[in-house]
Amino acid sequence: MDVLPGGAAGDGAPQKKWFEKSFHSILSHEMRQIGIIANESQARIFSHCLVAKGIPNEVEAEGPNRFAVWVHDEDHLAEAAGLLQRFLSNPTASEWKEAARHAARLLEEERRSLEEYAGRVKKSEEIMPRHRPFGAGLMTLILIGICAYVAVISKAGKNLEVLAPLMIADPVHWAGKLTEVRQGEVWRLLTPIFIHHGPLHLIFNMLWLFQLGSLIEARKGSLYFLLMVGVIAVGSNLTQYLMVNPRFGGMSGVVYGLFGYAWMRGKYDPSSNMALASEVVLLMMLWFGVCWFGLVGPIANAAHTAGLLIGMAWGFLSAKLNRR
Repeated sequence: MDVLPGGAAGDGAPQKKWFEKSFHSILSHEMRQIGIIANESQARIFSHCLVAKGIPNEVEAEGPNRFAVWVHDEDHLAEAAGLLQRFLSNPTASEWKEAARHAARLLEEERRSLEEYAGRVKKSEEIMPRHRPFGAGLMTLILIGICAYVAVISKAGKNLEVLAPLMIADPVHWAGKLTEVRQGEVWRLLTPIFIHHGPLHLIFNMLWLFQLGSLIEARKGSLYFLLMVGVIAVGSNLTQYLMVNPRFGGMSGVVYGLFGYAWMRGKYDPSSNMALASEVVLLMMLWFGVCWFGLVGPIANAAHTAGLLIGMAWGFLSAKLNRR
């Protein structure tokens, strides 16, 4: 590579440098001058010859007909000086031209290697981009607001008159046939996610909804996120209703669905920028097991499981489709 800072390549301007450097040159080493060559083209050829011998070097134009040759490593000083004496005795010999051609090939290979490396670095950043900060999305905040509002007007789940229209079915007169939904009250398939019994239930779910919902909404958009919440909510609510009873409520099924989606999407599609920390995965799965073993009271485990499976399937399939 020829470099003439501040001027065009090969203009021969005084006090300007052009370099021939190998990929492994160590610039911090003290350079030593080995001699002067009066002809610029010959100086270039000799510099190439040094490169072919694996000797990092630099040529400095000190004047119109004065080109100083420097080597970077003192260990190469004697060898380079000997080569210079041989070169000056017969600068037109064929061995120098052949060595220069060999050096040119080496430099071209080095240039290509650097370009390939730069391409790999760029590609890896496209595949695994750096995590960018995200704030709470609009839909995430709206969902949290609705849950908080329902908790307030229902006195944290104690006012059954307020909660009754939000439950998937009448808990007193239910027969497992979705009677109310069949009669047109289709919102009941979704609204149980807004019911929370007690402040701890509400706070726990809202914290996870804020974290996971904000992550997914920031990456996929509000409409995509809202569609996902709806699908997971209906799936988890129906599963709990059909397998157990209509006496349930909470955002937990959706939270586990969002968790399952982010877990699988981040694992199988690093470009999604949704990878979860291993500590988060461990905590969520430990809590999932604790709930299943009944260590924290009555829990809608069927809803948790359905939500988790729906989210995992969604995340896995979307990751595979995106990486085709």
